[in-house]
Amino acid sequence: MSHQIITDLESRHTTKQYDASKRISQADLEVIYEAMRLSPSSINSQPWKFIVIESDEAKQRFHDTFANKFQFNQKHAKDASHIILFAHKTHYSRDDYANVVDKGIEDGRTKPENREQAFGGFAFAEMNMDENSNNSAWTKAQTYIALGNTMHVAARLGIDSTPMEGVDHELIRELFPELEGYQCDVALAIGYHHKDEDYNAALPKSRLAMSDVVTVL
Repeated sequence: MSHQIITDLESRHTTKQYDASKRISQADLEVIYEAMRLSPSSINSQPWKFIVIESDEAKQRFHDTFANKFQFNQKHAKDASHIILFAHKTHYSRDDYANVVDKGIEDGRTKPENREQAFGGFAFAEMNMDENSNNSAWTKAQTYIALGNTMHVAARLGIDSTPMEGVDHELIRELFPELEGYQCDVALAIGYHHKDEDYNAALPKSRLAMSDVVTVL
């Protein structure tokens, strides 16, 4: 199939070794950040926080979160151009949704007189709450929408990426106080693969056949 979107997806791979000498341009980073911000979420909840690790100090902190486990991902902390922590709010509340509703009024999406009516969507958040008002399984699912969106945008820009569920959310919470109230279970390394050491770049892409995964009724 000949299409730019398919070319993007065929060319991307999970990078196993980054070239630490190469950095993503600020112009491309701004596109990535805006794409993350524009990612869709259930009831437009946006129950996330994205922490971009760029400085040497922040990279060292992230490097240190691998002290106990997932050491196979530790090298990306310093070799990748940037790391993005995709964190989700563990107790998404009506007050959190109020920020979304009020921004909708500010943007002209919702009329001020319909403010209370707009809270009807919050029922989806309540349906996913446990007895302790924890709805993290639902909010976590939203971050994966943003993750997939970001990976595709990076591929479109010719930027390599590595999604990492192999992260220690407990140490991340401890070493990144900026995430108070949020939990990071997945991170994304972005940059440019090492042309000699990234073995995965040269391997052919392998996916199940279309007939195995797509059924048109």
